[in-house]
Amino acid sequence: MSTEKITFCFNWQTAPYHIPVYLAQTKGYFKEAGLDIALLEPTNPSDVTELIGLGKCDMGLKAMVHTLAAKARGFPVTSVGSLLDEPFTGVLYLEGSGITTDFQSLKGKRIGYVGEFGKIQIDELTKHYGMTPDDYTAVRCGMNVAKGIIEGSIDAGIGIECVQQVELEEWCKSQGRPASDAKMLRIDKLAELGCCCFCTILYIVNDEFLAANPEKVRKFLGAVKKATDYVLENPAEAWAEYADFKPAMGTDLSRKMFERCYAYFSASLYNVHRDWRKVTAYGKRLEILPEDYQSNYTNEYLSWEEPQEVSDPLEAQRLMAEHQDVCRASGGYRRLVL
Repeated sequence: MSTEKITFCFNWQTAPYHIPVYLAQTKGYFKEAGLDIALLEPTNPSDVTELIGLGKCDMGLKAMVHTLAAKARGFPVTSVGSLLDEPFTGVLYLEGSGITTDFQSLKGKRIGYVGEFGKIQIDELTKHYGMTPDDYTAVRCGMNVAKGIIEGSIDAGIGIECVQQVELEEWCKSQGRPASDAKMLRIDKLAELGCCCFCTILYIVNDEFLAANPEKVRKFLGAVKKATDYVLENPAEAWAEYADFKPAMGTDLSRKMFERCYAYFSASLYNVHRDWRKVTAYGKRLEILPEDYQSNYTNEYLSWEEPQEVSDPLEAQRLMAEHQDVCRASGGYRRLVL
């Protein structure tokens, strides 16, 4: 079988939720499909959509809001599938920091963010809570939000529940504090979005590469789907294999992050139409998308049956929050059944 090359850029350094892509490599699923995948890690997460849009990389991972904004800014990329569906995302802080569930308690605080859209989101929220962007100090800190809060360089920062919040919780426990001292103001609730889909992690492709190589993309997604099935059916074994291949993942902290990511993995890889409608509207509200913008996603390259969307997404979010609370308290690998 001939081998075909694809360059694939992750959204950041190796993370627990990257496991399906790495296992598709180590278990030979890409090779079975006749693909040779070069897996790359960026030094700056903000570079990913630009690198893919400019054709420096063929494919990669990025959040939905960044994928939308990239195309609007002239970087031609399209989402062809989902990796992590709607991980809870918000402003993380510690109990006793002076920050409360009242958004206005962020006045005078230093708030960390990953890239420019995080700041745009916080700036937009200030309008809804009687504040201005001058009422807080923005600190760009990439993915190191939990580290910044722990070290005291920021008072709060944007992160996701299954990664940075876990890091904060584990630090609290190491200090003799309850894990519940790690708090989150969820952006979807603050902004009344009805979902955390703006931070869904997607498989994205350069448009020119996609047009020229549709079968390569189909084969890539088929291999990743096979790896995802393996991860969901055999999480403990899959994690052991991942940690063996990537020793940096062989820590209790990384395993606990994986346990919390487990419920968010997309079993089908399908882009969720409702979520794209909501986040496209949110992007227009943030003024990062023009009013006539058309969402840049497709499910054309997924060859298996598309699942039905949940009938009550708000209830699904409520149940997921309860589910993640159980996982926080008890650990283990748990999927929410709706």
